[in-house]
Amino acid sequence: MKTSTHLFFYRTTGAISLFVLLLSGCATDTYQRRADVMKDHVETFYTHLKANRVAAAVHENEQIEAMADQMADTVRKQGHQLGMSQVEREFALMKTARGTAAQNWIALGQYFAIKQQPEKARASYQRVVDTYTDPTERTYREQAARALNDLEILSGPSPNSTH
Repeated sequence: MKTSTHLFFYRTTGAISLFVLLLSGCATDTYQRRADVMKDHVETFYTHLKANRVAAAVHENEQIEAMADQMADTVRKQGHQLGMSQVEREFALMKTARGTAAQNWIALGQYFAIKQQPEKARASYQRVVDTYTDPTERTYREQAARALNDLEILSGPSPNSTH
């Protein structure tokens, strides 16, 4: 009887330990899976852009922005429940997603500038200026503002301009 109790205890302890290890592996896998999904969206964005499928490229970039918004919600709502390293990883991935989306909008503006569509290029650059307002996103806003100025040089003032 004592042997079967010990055997049951060791098996139960082993099963619980295995379950905990699998759960901790799932947390890492979830993070990696989301990073991979974001990477897929970026690759698909550029594939669509190269194939002149602009609407599809925009959709991919909107998916990246949506992921960033979801991660921000997770950090805001569940930050106190998650461990510090999980919050830091979630926050880092969110920042990466936002930065990637901003760079994609700038790339879309460059695409439109090359295609001689200055109004669409302006709209894309202006989206970066208007959307990415966090102090840590200043470089993207400045890059978009410079691109807007460069468009003025290349195509003359926009019809909305007061110059």
